Amino acid sequence: MSVDDKRILVTGASGYIGSLLLERLAAAGHHARAMLRKPQSFTPPDGDVQVVEGDVLQPRTLTAALQGISVAYYLIHAMGAGKQYAQRDRDGAINFARAAREAGVGKIVYLGGLGSGDSLSAHLASRQEVGRILRESGVPCVEFRAAVVIGAGSLSFDMVRALVERLPLMVTPRWVRVPTQPIAVDDVLAYLAAALEPGAPVEGVFEIGGADRTSYLGIMRHYARKRGLRRLFIPVPVLTPSLSSLWLKLVTPLHAKVGRELIEGVRNPTVVQDESALETFDVRPAGIEAALDAAMKTDRLYKREVRSLSLPVEPKDAFAPVCCIGGQTGWYYANWMWRLRGALDRLVGGPGLRRDCIRGEVLQVGDQLDFWRVEEFVPDRLLRLRAEMKLPGTAFLQFEALPENGNTTLRQTALFDPRGLGGRLYWALMYPFHKLIFSRMLKRIATRAGLQDSRR
Repeated sequence: MSVDDKRILVTGASGYIGSLLLERLAAAGHHARAMLRKPQSFTPPDGDVQVVEGDVLQPRTLTAALQGISVAYYLIHAMGAGKQYAQRDRDGAINFARAAREAGVGKIVYLGGLGSGDSLSAHLASRQEVGRILRESGVPCVEFRAAVVIGAGSLSFDMVRALVERLPLMVTPRWVRVPTQPIAVDDVLAYLAAALEPGAPVEGVFEIGGADRTSYLGIMRHYARKRGLRRLFIPVPVLTPSLSSLWLKLVTPLHAKVGRELIEGVRNPTVVQDESALETFDVRPAGIEAALDAAMKTDRLYKREVRSLSLPVEPKDAFAPVCCIGGQTGWYYANWMWRLRGALDRLVGGPGLRRDCIRGEVLQVGDQLDFWRVEEFVPDRLLRLRAEMKLPGTAFLQFEALPENGNTTLRQTALFDPRGLGGRLYWALMYPFHKLIFSRMLKRIATRAGLQDSRR
């Protein structure tokens, strides 16, 4: 059977790795099947993707899900299910292994966790126990073992980001210096997809990691440097993982439920000791710098304000006043506030309101508009400005003219990517002013066009 003829099952298809892998397989033209406990709430990616119901804790649901499957990806982990997660993982793996064997599945591909020794944390021990159960199922099994996965949306990256963004000073216990070998999520996906390639091994355990060895402290320092944040890390010898998890709950409660188990696992070194993955698969993982760059590029921490007006005109007419914004025209409302903001910006070394800047009759990408610069421009449709004033973050102001049922929706979006605690405070303090100025600006733009508008 050729690769193109294989039907591939992705369990945990709504999870972080599972959803990204499903997109990758569908984009590559594979015949994929997504297994979920609640398929009715899942929207599959474009491509040849079936969606089926299946729950590894309900064995009777697995027969239909595994029917006709050549390769099954096992990407299920119950760490967020409470104290009994290890037993749930064990039961689920046993049920799935039995069902896969009875269905005649050709290969199981499993993503587990790096770590070695007799004193593994409960989290890592559970991950490796699941791998052992699958390998002993009678179905050929390829098990990849990874440490910290760096990607927009991964739990480890989200925790690092939350801590560094919110805390100018951190007490750091010894466990944050334990060696680890983080890997970019794109490289994890590349390894998982490589298991489908002709000539790929049908079984074996492969340790995968990025090009660099570091620690959680190293990851946090790399992140802080890339964000331009000054962070002070104070080493202490007594903060246990259990106490650290309570501290994590205060700082980032969203991740506290699984954060404790993840932190418990940090006490174990998680570095690649067997390099056979590099010899077997044509994947060359990136280092920590490139992994963070990719994650941060797709994981902006935007604060967002969106306002819209519905206008009974063509998009080009609604958009015409937008194209005149700035310079001698001004900003349509409270120009004195804009001048004051420009003066304050000059005091701290920013460009201020550059009213002497020259632009053509038609806006172009790169043009200066006072303390903004045109980042994207589509005539009669889109203007996106990037702020060049001194800010604790990155700001954008965007206008769109969207045709809708014979009318035009004129949409204004203010975006801000805060840098650290100062950026969050800035956004909170400026919000009342933004609400007043931007809403009145949008109304004046409609008035300038001679329109009778109605708020959506």
